[in-house]
Amino acid sequence: MAIAENQVVSIEYEVKDGDTVVDSNVGGAPLVFMFGKGQIIPGLEAGLVNMAVGEKSDVLVKPEDAYGEYNEEAQQVVPKEQFAGIELEVGQTLYGQGEDGGTVQVTVKELGEEDVTVDFNHPLAGKTLMFAVTLNSVREATADEVLSGVPAENASEDESCGTGCGCH
Repeated sequence: MAIAENQVVSIEYEVKDGDTVVDSNVGGAPLVFMFGKGQIIPGLEAGLVNMAVGEKSDVLVKPEDAYGEYNEEAQQVVPKEQFAGIELEVGQTLYGQGEDGGTVQVTVKELGEEDVTVDFNHPLAGKTLMFAVTLNSVREATADEVLSGVPAENASEDESCGTGCGCH
């Protein structure tokens, strides 16, 4: 039976970009989410629909169903003085506040004498990802879980997504 919206799903996964493991929760806490609510990337969610509890599967996710295509225009040159007190290095991930008040993640692309080039693309943008997934459990959500969108297993944690790969 297919997994449906408003069911609580628990998975264990390892995700690779080519031969490189970029994220994994194997041996750790499972990723628990509300199906159909956009809490994980669409390509992974679509790959889980017809899995059975206990089943293992490889799910190939194209960039457009993961973190999007890489956008060359999503870079900005910023005066270095805006990073006062921060020891910068190329490849470093920084977090800041966006114009809408939300958290923005950027990657340091280049360091100049007076300027820093930052990249607003998700680090996995433009990447085809291979997930090795085990479906641990599926259950109906309670009325409270449906209203809040937060599975009981995640309720004691910060409600923002901090589980890694499945985040938007």
